[in-house]
Amino acid sequence: MALIAFVYCICITVICNSHNSYAAVGAKVYTEKDSQFWIENGKDMVTEKVKYLNKRNVAKNIIMFLGDGMSVTTLTASRIYKGQMEKRSGENEYLSFEKFPFVGMAKTYCVDAQVPDSACTATAYLTGVKNNYEMLGLTAAVRLNDCPGSLKPENRVSSIADWSMAEGKAVGLVSTARVTHASPAGLYAHSANRGWETDTGMAHYSNVTDTGRCEDIAKQLVTRSPGKDFKVILGGGRQMFFTNDTNKKGFRMDMDLVNLWKEDKTKRFGNGKTAYVENRDQLLNVDPSKTDYLLGLFEDKHMKFRLTADATVQPTLEEMTKKAIEILSKERNGFFLFVEGGLIDVGHHLTTARTAVDETVELSKAVQKAVDMTNEDDTLIVVTSDHSHTMTMSGYPSRGNNILGLVGSPGVDGLPIATLSYANGPGIPKSEFPGCARQDLSKVDMSDPLYKYPKMVESVDETHGGEDVMVFARGPWAHLFSGNYEQNLIPLTMGFAAGVGPAAGMNGGPVAYAYAPSRAAAVPSSLFAITGGFLLTTIALRRVCS
Repeated sequence: MALIAFVYCICITVICNSHNSYAAVGAKVYTEKDSQFWIENGKDMVTEKVKYLNKRNVAKNIIMFLGDGMSVTTLTASRIYKGQMEKRSGENEYLSFEKFPFVGMAKTYCVDAQVPDSACTATAYLTGVKNNYEMLGLTAAVRLNDCPGSLKPENRVSSIADWSMAEGKAVGLVSTARVTHASPAGLYAHSANRGWETDTGMAHYSNVTDTGRCEDIAKQLVTRSPGKDFKVILGGGRQMFFTNDTNKKGFRMDMDLVNLWKEDKTKRFGNGKTAYVENRDQLLNVDPSKTDYLLGLFEDKHMKFRLTADATVQPTLEEMTKKAIEILSKERNGFFLFVEGGLIDVGHHLTTARTAVDETVELSKAVQKAVDMTNEDDTLIVVTSDHSHTMTMSGYPSRGNNILGLVGSPGVDGLPIATLSYANGPGIPKSEFPGCARQDLSKVDMSDPLYKYPKMVESVDETHGGEDVMVFARGPWAHLFSGNYEQNLIPLTMGFAAGVGPAAGMNGGPVAYAYAPSRAAAVPSSLFAITGGFLLTTIALRRVCS
């Protein structure tokens, strides 16, 4: 052992000294004003790309992050906002997932709509099938509000949650929106209207279709496969699960779904293996080693923006993601986890740009937590969006200018211009600004998290945008997410990488990971131990000292 320790010390001295000497030769500090700064920056990026080897092993785990409404403009504004919060100019910053080795773009239209909603897109990126506007888990053969049509087996599509469970994997979902909202519901629901989140909501359509034959989305989550077998469910939407005659002030008329969830898990798996939580302390105190099923509902409706929430009461997306991974990581055959930053979309609809970019940074933190907690060799992480929004970044602001502030030069009317604005959205009452006069932005508090940014056309609600969205990937088979493609390719590719679903085993792809107890390894000889240790140490130190 003394000999091995001596050899390691020699390695450390030789390797680190050689790297320090190399760095010292002709060293010069370049700035952005030097051409060599940009050349060296580019060479470093090329070096990183060249040394990356595509991973073709099976993806034991898949984590899909969905930034609801996270357009390309949102990404740019958010990375600048992130840097400026840390007292830097921001333009050359990266969100955590922007460092992933593979990037693609997905087309987001519905079968019957040029600009999509979150239901048809969720069906596409979770089931592999594109369908109609506002429809969940159904083919395009079903029209809006057609309850009877939604019940036909040939019109129902399965999601990557179903595919994963069929191969023995665990499934979880996390969202800052209601867990019955369109994006997470795409994982488990079949509904001819995304608004049928409760039985009360469905009753309003009884004169349109035979709603009595269908189940609402919340009930499907608790009582039907695959939702009833999800190991983790964390987010908002408490009112969708409780009745209206309790202190929870729920929206339901028929039953308490939280109690039903508890009773079901106790009956099937016994006491002590489940937990229901409603605040941050309760979530953080959940012991993952003793909890197999976790339900957390932290708000009556959507969760609150980070900028307006009580941080002692509401958990962050990062904290929810961490707890979900801790519980799901116990699964021997791996897991599929869906994580949605749902409030990016909410902020945009309100045209409160500050909340939208802040929630994007929150998603970035959650992604980084997942990266830190998993292994790139066996976990595929995909980050994307369902659709874009109408926010633009324009004018000619100088470098480092406050991304949430004013451009600097005024418009032809002499009034200041905001860097961020919207094509449409809820407007300012015309009584305040008669005629065509714009609001004087120098007289408003743009630091208010709920300040509504300027828009060209006044509308009840800011709309989605129709352009393509980005897809970022790392881990096994991540290189398949490069290029431009239909949004429905995303779950099929994830399934291919994990060996689950319709694309499993195609073109010699991997089969699903199956746990097998490892055999005891043979004890290596002393010489092998020394040689192997020397090589491993050399490799590790080259990275540390470089």
